[in-house]
Amino acid sequence: MKTKERFVFLECTECKNRYYTTHKRQRATYKLEKKKFCRFCRKHTSHKEHKL
Repeated sequence: MKTKERFVFLECTECKNRYYTTHKRQRATYKLEKKKFCRFCRKHTSHKEHKL
C-alpha cells in the first residue's frame, strides 16, 4: 500500500534561503529540522521546514 507524502522545502535559519527539498507523511504534525550545509552561508546550519 502506498503512503501519502507531501514535499516540503527546508529553509536555512540564518540566511532564509530555500533550496533543499524532502518529503514527509501527510498526517505528520511535527515540523522537520535538520542540520545541512548552506552554500550561501558556507557552513553547517539548521534548516527548518517551510511550506510552499
